[in-house]
This record gives sequence, C-alpha cells and structure tokens, in this order.
Amino acid sequence: MLKRKIEEILAEWKREPHHKPLVIKGCRQCGKTYSVRKFAEENYDHVVYVNFVEQEDCILAFENSKRVDDIVMGLTAILPGSVFKAGCTCLILDEIQECPGARTALKFFQIDGRYDVIATGSLLGVRGYRDNDGYNSIPVGYEQHINMYPLDFEEFLWANGITSVILGKIQECMNEASPVPEALHSRMRQLLLQYTVVGGMPAVVNTFINSHDMGRVLMEQRSIVSSYGEDMVKYADKKDKPRIRECFESIPRQLSKENKKFQYSTIRKGAKASQYEGSIQWIEDAGIICRCRNLSITELPLDGNAMQDVFKIYMVDTGLFVSMLEDGTQADILQGRLYGYKGAIFENLIADIFTKMERKLYYFHKDSGLEVDFVMRIKGECVLVEVKSRTGNAKSTKTILRHPEKYHVEKAIKLGDYNVGKTEEMLILPLYMAFLLRD
Repeated sequence: MLKRKIEEILAEWKREPHHKPLVIKGCRQCGKTYSVRKFAEENYDHVVYVNFVEQEDCILAFENSKRVDDIVMGLTAILPGSVFKAGCTCLILDEIQECPGARTALKFFQIDGRYDVIATGSLLGVRGYRDNDGYNSIPVGYEQHINMYPLDFEEFLWANGITSVILGKIQECMNEASPVPEALHSRMRQLLLQYTVVGGMPAVVNTFINSHDMGRVLMEQRSIVSSYGEDMVKYADKKDKPRIRECFESIPRQLSKENKKFQYSTIRKGAKASQYEGSIQWIEDAGIICRCRNLSITELPLDGNAMQDVFKIYMVDTGLFVSMLEDGTQADILQGRLYGYKGAIFENLIADIFTKMERKLYYFHKDSGLEVDFVMRIKGECVLVEVKSRTGNAKSTKTILRHPEKYHVEKAIKLGDYNVGKTEEMLILPLYMAFLLRD
C-alpha cells in the first residue's frame, strides 16, 4: 500500500473547525479516488460514495432542488443503505465534472454544515466550471481546493523502503554541503533513474514494486497515455480535438531542440499560436503538462517578470514522458547509454519534481545565448538552478553571477550526476536532492 502525502492534508482539513467542502483536482489515475475513500473509511462512521460516471442516475438527485435534505433524500432513494448522520458522514462526489449541479450544491452543504463533502475530478480544469448552458457554476468562497499529483520522488522513495532516518541524513549532507556516504549516494542515484522511467502513477509504481518487470511498467504507462488521448476525443470541443492531439504528441520533439522554447511550427509546419494556444491550455488544465515561463529579468517577484507567451512545456509525470519515446529508452536511461536527448529527459525529471512540490516553473533565456534551466525563489532569494545530466560547466550561470549589478542574483545551484560539493560560485548537488529545495 502506497503512502501518500495527501493523507496528512486530508487529516488537517478534517481537524479544521467549520471546514468547507474539499475539491481535489488532479490528472486521471493519479490516485485521488483511492486516497479519498481510504481516508473517509478510516475517519468516519458512514461513507456515501457517488461516482457520476458509473452512477449517472445520481445526477438526478442534484437537478431539481438545492436543499440539502432534498439531495439527501434523492441519494438515499438511489443508493439503498446510505446513511446520512450529522457529524458522522462523509459524502464523496467522484468525477464531479460530470454533474455541474453537484458542484453548485457544495455551497448549500457548506451552509448546512451537517455532513463533510469531498469532491474529486480528473478534468475539472477543462470541464468542471460550466454547466451545459455555459453558465459558471462554481460556488465561490464555499469550497476549498487542493491539487493532487502522481507520486512525487519522495513518495517513490517511501515506496522503495527509504526511511525518514535515511532522508534525514541526505538533508543533513545538503545543509552542511558535505558528501553523501558513497553506498547511500549510489543507492539514491539508482532510485532516481528508476523514478525517471517509472514515474509516479500509482498503478505503474505498484507494478514496478511488485514485479520490477519493465515491460509491464511500459504497458501500464502507455495504457494511461492512451486514456489521455481518449479524453481528448471525448471531452474536447469537436474543432479542437485534432489540435490538442497534435500538441500533445509534439512534446518529445519540443524538448529535443537545443532551445527548448515551445514552438508552434514544431507541431506542424506553418502552425500559429492563434490556432493552438487553446489546445495547450486544455492539456495543461487536464493536469498532463506544466509550463515553464521565460523571465524578462532574473529578479523577484518571478511571476511578475514572467513572459506569458514564451515558455517551455514538460510532462507532469516523467515516467509517462519516457513511455512516449521509442522502445528501449527505459533500458538506455537505466544503463546510462543516452547521449544528446538525455538533457531533455533530466530537465523534465526536475520539472516533474518541482511541479509536484507546487512550485511554478521559470527559466531565463536571452537571444545573446544566456540560458539557465530553472530560476526559483529559495529562502527569499532569486536562485539559478542548472540541470546537468552528467557534466557541464554552467557558463551562463557563471556569467550571470559575475554581474550582480545587472542581474541581481548571487546564488546558484548545479544539479547533476555528482556528490555534494561547493565552489566559490555555486552549490553542487546530486539530481536526487532536487526535492529538498524547499522555499
């Protein structure tokens, strides 16, 4: 059984007095339903579970009235054995994007206050905000939102038996800028490569943990990627469907370029932003990709200096990204046989780690040739982060650091296939320490 961080988030939500209905967003198959049902069954006397995809008749309970008593009466009629008891019942509304009336009803459950409600949805970003007439039905101010992702690297480490004592030792080495003991360093490097090819989808991680059969892992991943394609066909507007698919399938090519800025011409010759920007937004709203925006200058606040129309795109889950490449790529990564494309894979890996930490992604690129893979806020300072899949001298970072009067940056981190070290200019960390770069 996989340990997930959302378990503590849910516990904190329940402890909060007068908590609002909770809406959990996340890409398909990232573990939302399992985690919520497990939490509810362990913490409530009664659990009422509704899946609006599998139980379409439950939609009727939310159509004619917004009174909580009427909704409860409707659900108990449709779901015999359901028990609603004040202070003791958790109502789970799964795939709530299929029932706009249920989303609107969250306001009335909040005002009523007798029952706890948790709603989940895989496509809330692309479908869950409007009813069939296009009317915005979000009950603003009456619900709490959280994002859920596939397993992050730390959760993957837990699944592979890495204890808090071991993680504490790694944190200590980073804080003191001292090398990690060689045996531990070797094991962490191995686990990072495994995470790169496996990723964090719960079904995939379970397959890996139980069998270590990479063929089965790849089959599971490609099934998930295929289901994303089916969602694009099912849920996107008819005119957008082919463009969304084209955007999605272009991601490996986008990251293969030396300048990884997203280019519409890479999707199709002659393609323009006006044709495809909505398609990119659809895939992002579905939780499949994350954007990394270019900065006009390396200064805080980063969001205020970000260029909205100049960006790179990464897959939220690196394992799924690797599965989109040709057969044999997994073995190449695990055995260190990658060459030019390894930069794209390890950049996506770090983007995966940062995104699952709820970090927005930024980079810095100038036409003069200066480019830094990531720029982030750490402990109130603007810090450059270079990603080197093996070796590299980080020329752009050194140039920027030599001119603090111009770029206003004094700190940098180089992540790569190294042990911990320090130079006059920057802190050097192994790639597997990226998840410790908390603000």
